[in-house]
Amino acid sequence: MTIIAVSSLLLLAFSFVLSEAQSSFLPPQPHALPSFNLSYIQKLGSCPYTVVITTSCSSPSYTRDQISIAFGDAYGNQVYAPRLDDPSTRTFEGCSSDTFQINGPCAYQICYVYFYRSGPDGWKPDRVEIYGHNSKAVTFYYRTFIPSDIWYGFNLCNRAASSSGQPSYRVFMYVVYGFLVIAFLNFC
Repeated sequence: MTIIAVSSLLLLAFSFVLSEAQSSFLPPQPHALPSFNLSYIQKLGSCPYTVVITTSCSSPSYTRDQISIAFGDAYGNQVYAPRLDDPSTRTFEGCSSDTFQINGPCAYQICYVYFYRSGPDGWKPDRVEIYGHNSKAVTFYYRTFIPSDIWYGFNLCNRAASSSGQPSYRVFMYVVYGFLVIAFLNFC
């Protein structure tokens, strides 16, 4: 009876650790942000940013849609570019990359980015890379169509702040799992 109980507990612990490990390896997915507020843009300082946007090969061959971008850090420093699109220069063609030089408030580590698309054609970015003076380069992988008339993207600010605690939690779970294995082997 004791062996069955220990085996059941061991199986439960193993499945829990496995599910935790699996969820921590899943890449973040973009999401809609219906109440995004651009009024928080600070006017302090001016820093240059290089933004490289790669359009997916499964996007329409070109788009006439109006595309805006907003990105920033966890401290409220937000950069906003109201119109990146320019159909006359073939911006955002499928299977292409476009580079933009954008000036905005000086931010620390960029941890969120959102696109706003308005128009009939549709657009599917593959990824966006942001390079700034005060932050490490960061890449956000979209790989999905941007819905129309809503801010859509990533906010990893809380994740970046809490990620330092995740490895110690994972190590703790492996230690618990190890103790359960030892207990099981002692009962056998």
